[in-house]
Amino acid sequence: MKKQSKSYTIIFTFIVSFIFVFVLALANELTKEQIVKNQQLFERKAVLNAFGIIYENDDEAFEKYEDTIKIEKYNDEILYEYEKNDEKFYGFKFTGNGLWGTITGILAVNSDVSQILGIDFISHNETPGLGGRIEEEWFKDQFKNEKIINNNIKVIVGGGEGDLDKENSEIDSITGATRTSESVQKITNDTIYKIKTILGVNE
Repeated sequence: MKKQSKSYTIIFTFIVSFIFVFVLALANELTKEQIVKNQQLFERKAVLNAFGIIYENDDEAFEKYEDTIKIEKYNDEILYEYEKNDEKFYGFKFTGNGLWGTITGILAVNSDVSQILGIDFISHNETPGLGGRIEEEWFKDQFKNEKIINNNIKVIVGGGEGDLDKENSEIDSITGATRTSESVQKITNDTIYKIKTILGVNE
């Protein structure tokens, strides 16, 4: 068969494509278990981070999650439960719309949902260097121990440095990422309402 012929081109393309697809399928099958484990680890770390539970490495994160976190079902909804000094705290896995896609994470609150314990993000598609900065510690630290006033927190546009007042229920927005900041505000407030409904503490 001549290399310049159409038959040769078709057969050659078919063989190369088959080998490429086979290798990809094989790699996917071989790494499937590890991918699932990594996804579980990432979500469990987000739960621990939202509750403010410190760990040194992946193994300790798995161990602390198993030892300290309970999964409770309330009317078909799942809450993560954490008890410290005889006080219960609750975490909820939220999903909401960001600027470019879905934002997923964990929000943890106290038992009467009057205070946020912490927040962490599992996944998002926000712009790196702008909305993607929701992952930065200064932004997430603003949520720690933040008081919830009138069932809401408010993102203040133009701040950008981090609001350290834990009594005003306000979070500084990310400079240049107002839409993402507003999305996080909406997601957080929707989640607060949902947790209050699940726990039956709505006013």
